[in-house]
Amino acid sequence: MSDAPITLALSVLGFMMTIIWGKPLIRLLHRFHIGKLVRIDGPDTHFSKIGTPTMGGIMFIIPTLLITALLNAASLFGVRIIGQSFVLPMLTMILFGMLGALDDWEGIRGSRRGLGMRARTKFILQIIFATIIAWMAKHFLMVSHFYWPNYPEPIDLGPFFMPVAVFLIVGMSNAINLTDGLDGLAGLIAATAFAVYGVISLMVGQTYIGRFCFILVGALFGFLWFNVHPAELFMGDCGSLALGATLAVVALITGHLLVLPIVAIIPVSEALSDIIQVAYFKKTHGKRFFRMAPLHHHFEMLGWSEVQIVQRFWLIGLLGGILGISIAMI
Repeated sequence: MSDAPITLALSVLGFMMTIIWGKPLIRLLHRFHIGKLVRIDGPDTHFSKIGTPTMGGIMFIIPTLLITALLNAASLFGVRIIGQSFVLPMLTMILFGMLGALDDWEGIRGSRRGLGMRARTKFILQIIFATIIAWMAKHFLMVSHFYWPNYPEPIDLGPFFMPVAVFLIVGMSNAINLTDGLDGLAGLIAATAFAVYGVISLMVGQTYIGRFCFILVGALFGFLWFNVHPAELFMGDCGSLALGATLAVVALITGHLLVLPIVAIIPVSEALSDIIQVAYFKKTHGKRFFRMAPLHHHFEMLGWSEVQIVQRFWLIGLLGGILGISIAMI
């Protein structure tokens, strides 16, 4: 049996497992009042979302964990469906998922209700986790290189690998987090990006990473079943921080770092819009470059509907993914 059928079947399995336990999880979150608190300065249309269950990242993280763990256990019986290389992405997902869950909980029930963890505290923890993961990638998976288009040999980053890896992991984690502001947006963008890197992984012979990516894509589709407009639950930092960091780790393992800003063009644009807004606000003593940041809120203020923004951003993300695969094939 070839790689593609197994990989696609695992994606369907991820979708089915997420769908099965989706409704019970939503009822559980409702029961414990794990509901969304909306920022006061946000668009008025978002006030209807108050009370919608959050921490929905649990919905796709747990099935992905279970499936990969069970498939790895199958190797004890001589069935090689998934290998050890998935461990680092899974560790990343767990660490950043726990950090995001703590942030969500702090914002809902903690002392900083409505705000979440202090930005400095969260950022420091992200750097610590990213440093540990980057060190493991370099010393256990022997990953310290990247591919240049149309150049036959990988280029070793040497001592620059650690700072580059930490920057990508922390940066992409926050970029997906900023993207998670509209129903279905972060889930669609992340699913597309992981599908792209799943294809790239198979192209470069990273079969097990490719299978991991498609298991997660299936789980994200299951999550999106409940997250599309009008959303029954939100991803929360639990999901968005985990997805961004894991995507960066997958890019590091495959060696195709250069196409990450193209594949993740929407999260990168969201992050840049936030940076530009803050810098411009400080530089001009109170003026705004965008009507509201991050970028999806700017288009909301221009009169685009939530569904229009999600669909159009996803189309751009899809085109970025196609271009990323094209460059990786050169």
